[in-house]
Amino acid sequence: MLKADIIKITLNNNNAIRELLYNINFTLSDKRVYTILGKNGSGKSTLIKSLTALLNKALYKVDGKVFWYNENIFEMDSARLLELRKKEIKYVLQDLTNNFDPLKKLKYYFDNSGIDKPSISLQLKSFLLPDYQTISNLHSYEISGGMAQRVSLMLAMMANPKLLILDEPTSAIDYANINLIKLKLLDFKQAGGSVLIVTQDINFAKEISDEIAFLHNNKLSEFMESSVFFNTADQKPYAEFLQSFKELQ
Repeated sequence: MLKADIIKITLNNNNAIRELLYNINFTLSDKRVYTILGKNGSGKSTLIKSLTALLNKALYKVDGKVFWYNENIFEMDSARLLELRKKEIKYVLQDLTNNFDPLKKLKYYFDNSGIDKPSISLQLKSFLLPDYQTISNLHSYEISGGMAQRVSLMLAMMANPKLLILDEPTSAIDYANINLIKLKLLDFKQAGGSVLIVTQDINFAKEISDEIAFLHNNKLSEFMESSVFFNTADQKPYAEFLQSFKELQ
């Protein structure tokens, strides 16, 4: 489905070139949940944005290729890229300013989703969100961060993409809603979709993931089955990171 072969990602900041990530190689298949674990600042958000050429080209340079089925995403024209991001690969970013325009009410996003109002109303209820009449007249900044994340995920799923990419999906929600999100993602997978998650939430990763990789020192490990990953706690570079998970048990 998606195959990444990225040699390196560099940042040009005031003519100072800094290498952020290198040797990023992985393949995503259908009906799987993949998670990239890593500490804050390890480059997880940069990595997922690079996959569909979302990084600012004035600042970032990505050397390599990312194939979506048989198409190289980096060679797509602007119209094809827009279609890809609208219909086939949907993001839910941690930075909600990138998910919503603060000048637009949520009704704008519902009206432009291509889904009828009764279906949206049912989805709002299933995501434990306020009813359509209440929430549609609000701006994103007028609801909690957890609600905004759930609205973002709901809208992304309603587009019926082949791949969902989620940036820290549990960062602003409580335990009950984390379980809700987990069930929604498992339903999405069962229906044929795949999910790529980047997170620091080890508990969530363990519960939801089919395969896990670790981003550390600018490089990504190979993806491995979740059970295998969590049996490598005594091996570097996972040891310190996984130890924090064991201490919470």
